Amino acid sequence: MPTTKAYATVNATAPLALFTFQSRDPDPEEIQIQIQYCGVCHTDVHQARNEWHGTIYPCVPGHEIVGRVTKAGSRVKKFKEGDLAAVGCMVDSCRACEPCRAGLEQLCEAGPTFTYNSPDKKHGGTTYGGYADSIVLDETFALRLPKSLDLAASAPLLCAGITTYSPLRRWKIGKGQKVGVVGLGGLGHMGVKLANAFGARVVLFTTSPGKTKDAIRLGAQEVVVSKNADEMKRHLNSFDFILDTVSAPHDINAYLELLRANATLVLVGAPAQPLPVNAFNLIVKRRQFAGSLIGGIAETQEMLDFCADHGIVSDIELIPIQKINEAYGRLLKSDVKYRFVIDMKSLA
Repeated sequence: MPTTKAYATVNATAPLALFTFQSRDPDPEEIQIQIQYCGVCHTDVHQARNEWHGTIYPCVPGHEIVGRVTKAGSRVKKFKEGDLAAVGCMVDSCRACEPCRAGLEQLCEAGPTFTYNSPDKKHGGTTYGGYADSIVLDETFALRLPKSLDLAASAPLLCAGITTYSPLRRWKIGKGQKVGVVGLGGLGHMGVKLANAFGARVVLFTTSPGKTKDAIRLGAQEVVVSKNADEMKRHLNSFDFILDTVSAPHDINAYLELLRANATLVLVGAPAQPLPVNAFNLIVKRRQFAGSLIGGIAETQEMLDFCADHGIVSDIELIPIQKINEAYGRLLKSDVKYRFVIDMKSLA
C-alpha cells in the first residue's frame, strides 16, 4: 500500500508535525488527488486542539483542498488523470435520506463523512485531511475546479466560499437589497465579495476601524464600527439580511435590531458559548434568526463556477507546511489577511 506524508497532531497540546500513514489505491468509483494547496480554516484549530471535544488522534486537518487527479478508478466518469479537482468539507454521505436526495449532503441524517476526523463508514478507520500529499475519495464528492481560478487562492472557496455563498443563495439575495456582513475575517471577507457580486448593497460591521479601507476594497459600500452606538443606531430596522461570520462571543441582539420586519440574520460563525437572544427582538418585527452549514456538492460546484464567472477568489497568505504551527498562533490573533493557504509542495 502507498505511504502518504502529512502533518498531524497526536494530542490536544502537541504541535503539528510530520506524520506518515498507509493510504489505499482508489476503488472503481474513486479518484486519487495529488494535493497542491490546502487552506487553513479556524475549524482546523478547533479540531487539532480538541476544542469541540470529539477529536480522534492522530488528526490530519485540512478541508480546503485543490490538486490534480493522479489515479482514476475504472468506473470514474467525472474526472480523468491530470484533471484539476477540489475537495471541501465532506467526502461521503448516506446518499439515501431526504436531505441527501435533495442535494443537501451536509445535512445527511446519518451524518456526512467529513474530510478529516470522521469515522470512515465504508473503509473503516478515521479520515485524514488535506495537510497531506494526497487524498483518495469517491468522485461524487470531488469538485471540478474551473481553470480560470488561481489554484492557491481558490482553496478557501471550498469552505469559506461555500459557507457564505450558500445562505446568500438560500435567502435569494440580489439587487436592491441591503445586506450586512458581521466580521472581516476568513469568512467575512468572502461574504463581502459574494454579496457584492450578487448585486446587494453591502455594509460591513467590524470592531476595528482600521479595516474600513480594506472592506471597501473588497466590495463593501459602507463600514460600521459596531462599538459606536450612534453608527449602529442609524441602521435600525433597515437590513434585508445580515450574515454573521463571528465565532467569538458577541451581542447578537445588537444586530437583530438592525433587521427590518420579516428579515433574517444567519449565523455561520460558531461561538463556543450560547448567544443570549432577546425574544422581543424576534417577535415584534417577525424577524428570523437562522444558521447555515457549508452547502451540498451541487451547490458547491455552482459556487465555484460563480466565482470563476465573477473573478472571485480569497485573499491569501501562502505558507510552507513547516510554518503551520506559527500560522495557528497568528490565526488566533486574527493576524492574517484573510486566509492562510499551505503550499503542499513544501511537504516533498
